[in-house]
Amino acid sequence: MKRFLPLILLTGFSSPVLADITHKLSSSVQLSVSAGATQVERIGTTYSVSGSGVDTTYTPSGGSAVTDGIGSLTVSSGVGAIPTLEATQKTAGSAFSFSQTFTQGDAISQSAPSTGAVSNFSNQTSTGSGTAGDLAGTITTAGAVTVTAGGAGTVATGQFVNELTVN
Repeated sequence: MKRFLPLILLTGFSSPVLADITHKLSSSVQLSVSAGATQVERIGTTYSVSGSGVDTTYTPSGGSAVTDGIGSLTVSSGVGAIPTLEATQKTAGSAFSFSQTFTQGDAISQSAPSTGAVSNFSNQTSTGSGTAGDLAGTITTAGAVTVTAGGAGTVATGQFVNELTVN
C-alpha cells in the first residue's frame, strides 16, 4: 500500500490548470494641426406675387403698361431687381388679398473667398489655420505620456492602455 500512496496522491489531488493570461501595455500620442477653411453658400433671388380681388399693372422699362401682369425679375451679375407692380382693389367694398415677396440674392463673386475674410455671400463659415507653437507629445520607456498644448486650432491627445485578460 505504501507503494501506491504517491500514485494515489498524484491522481486524486492534482488537476491541470487551464487558464490563459494575457497582459498588454500600449501608449500613444496623436498631434494634429487644423488647416484653414472657408465654406460659403450662395442664395438665389426669389420673387412671388399672389392675390385675389385686385387688378395689377406692370410697366417694363421703356415699354407700355401690361394690365393684369405681375412683372418679371431682372437679373444682373446674379443679383435680382424687383419689378414695379401697381395693385388696386378690383371692386370697392369687396374682399381682396395681395401679397408680394422678394428675396435679394447674392452677387456672383469674381474670386474665391479668402480664409478669415468676409465676402459677399449670405451663409459663410471661415476657420483660420492652426499654429503648432509648442505642440508636442512624448512617451518615455516607462510608458509615461506627456502632451504640451500648441496654439489655436491644435489638438494633442495622449493615451496609456493597460489590458489584462484571464481566460
